[in-house]
Amino acid sequence: MKGNAMKKYLPYIGSGVFLLLAAVIMIFKPFSPDLSDQGQMVIGGLLIAIGIWIFKPFNLPFSMGGMFLAFFLLVQKLPPAVVFAGFTQSALWTLIPALFFGFVLQKTGLGKRIALAIIKLFRPTYLSMIIAWFLIGVILSILTPSITVRVAILLPIAVYCCNLFGLEPGSKGNSLLLLTAFAVALVPGTGWLTGALSGPILMGMYNSVPGLEGLIDFSSWFSVAFIPMEIVTVILLFGGYLVLKPKEPLDKDAIAKLKAQKAEPMSRDEKAAGIILVASFTLFITNSLHGIPDAAVCMLALVCFFIFKIMNVSEFGTGISWDLVTFVGVALGLGAVFATTGVSTWLAEIVVPAIKPLASNPWIFMLVVTTILFAWRFIDIATLIPTMAIIVPILPAITQAYNISPLVWVPIFVMTVNAFFMAYQNMWALMSQSIAGEQTWTAKHLGTYGVVYFVACLIAICVAVPIYISMGLL
Repeated sequence: MKGNAMKKYLPYIGSGVFLLLAAVIMIFKPFSPDLSDQGQMVIGGLLIAIGIWIFKPFNLPFSMGGMFLAFFLLVQKLPPAVVFAGFTQSALWTLIPALFFGFVLQKTGLGKRIALAIIKLFRPTYLSMIIAWFLIGVILSILTPSITVRVAILLPIAVYCCNLFGLEPGSKGNSLLLLTAFAVALVPGTGWLTGALSGPILMGMYNSVPGLEGLIDFSSWFSVAFIPMEIVTVILLFGGYLVLKPKEPLDKDAIAKLKAQKAEPMSRDEKAAGIILVASFTLFITNSLHGIPDAAVCMLALVCFFIFKIMNVSEFGTGISWDLVTFVGVALGLGAVFATTGVSTWLAEIVVPAIKPLASNPWIFMLVVTTILFAWRFIDIATLIPTMAIIVPILPAITQAYNISPLVWVPIFVMTVNAFFMAYQNMWALMSQSIAGEQTWTAKHLGTYGVVYFVACLIAICVAVPIYISMGLL
């Protein structure tokens, strides 16, 4: 009973703490004279918005936190062009069409067809199923950047397989299959710019900071993130198998039954969607040859969805989360806000000297920063977007002081965005549990799998550091 009461009042207590802290800063101006009054007011407003984003009092959506922050910044006499800078970035206009990629993949049934077709190719063992899920995750990550859609496609199939194989809820076999499906929806796609929404979001944050414009594109993201994130994927999948190695065998008759199911012929919409999505990804990876911006490719794909009647007009308003779009648009403008009000300079004067003991050794720097951000994810559950919006504007100062490229922060950010020691930290873990219902994994198995993920990230960082050194990034 006490636990339920605490859960009921936590959103108000948590957001109230942020509100109180903001009020102290705005009233007493504790950072004077190093930071202007306007800068301190901006920090106060941001704290209130972060409290809304993290704790969601009154069930306020993410966009309402963004709306409040935009209102507050305008009241502080910041120019609208600065407050709404995120909405003018190409990153947001990459994000919006890309969200529709996932909608189309789910609507047409193409994603489910691909997943089931690959599962049918493999033998009935846990290891072969893990390999099958890995291939499914990579293919779906190529076709859509939406982790939400990938989870929506893969978890029902994983639950179906668990039921088909007769795996009991709470068993290691049941948890392993569900967590593997969750992991392949979450991790491998973060190795390239368009494989997860964190790509366009981070690109937009970088573009809003003077000195970082244009630094992130498909090629640069791939060069620093692909190897470590695929290492993480492999270690997580097979390390997870070792720590959750099931005792119960898979039902071979169930596998035979699954393979015997005949798929219906591909519909016209599935074929058209598949061609458009594959063509889009091909244009992404060949950007250096044709020079067409990623945002333009995404918008052309969206136009094609309507031309070929894969989507209709009514679905434009309901097919994606405009709450997420509004939230991201406001967050992408924070770099410009911090630069205009002097917050970036003030933060840099604090943070840059503080990390000096770490900066002399690239391995220590990368591992310690990654560990700190993983720990911070217990607090920042808004997919780390508020934290990244604060850190990114000071990256040029860190580069100038220690010759640490802003690009090496990309894998650190995406690794910690995906952290999931506990379900509340990760919105896709919560979504997966909701889909799985009574069939879901246990909290203990999720925590164990989350620890494996953390260790995999540290190992991948150690492998990546020599590569970054050879590239002149560290």
